[in-house]
Amino acid sequence: MAYVYDDQNIFAKILRGEIPNTTVHETEHTLAFRDVAPQAPEHVLIIPKGAYVTYDHFASEASDAEIVDFTRAVADVCHALGVCPGSAGSGYRLVSNAGQDGNQEVPHMHVHVVAGRGLGGLLPQV
Repeated sequence: MAYVYDDQNIFAKILRGEIPNTTVHETEHTLAFRDVAPQAPEHVLIIPKGAYVTYDHFASEASDAEIVDFTRAVADVCHALGVCPGSAGSGYRLVSNAGQDGNQEVPHMHVHVVAGRGLGGLLPQV
């Protein structure tokens, strides 16, 4: 599938410095920042700096360096938040929404790290 990236989305504006954020972690290829409308005590968004729309777009077109950097940034953020199970934390949820049916609100690939309380079941029963 061909993806068309909208460089006017809010995350693109954050990456350009047009909109402020509360940075948690930053690397050459990745930015992590606090969600402005957190759904749990810990809620951090992690985005690649490249122009990718969804996780499958990122996984299929990003360079190996971008993919490794992003994956390690997820680990670094979870450790920094102290949410990794088996250490001091009680766990976390990693969420990436894609497309209309996935309820993706910003057309820039991102994952949510949500933690700090029990998060219940994955999806509501239908």
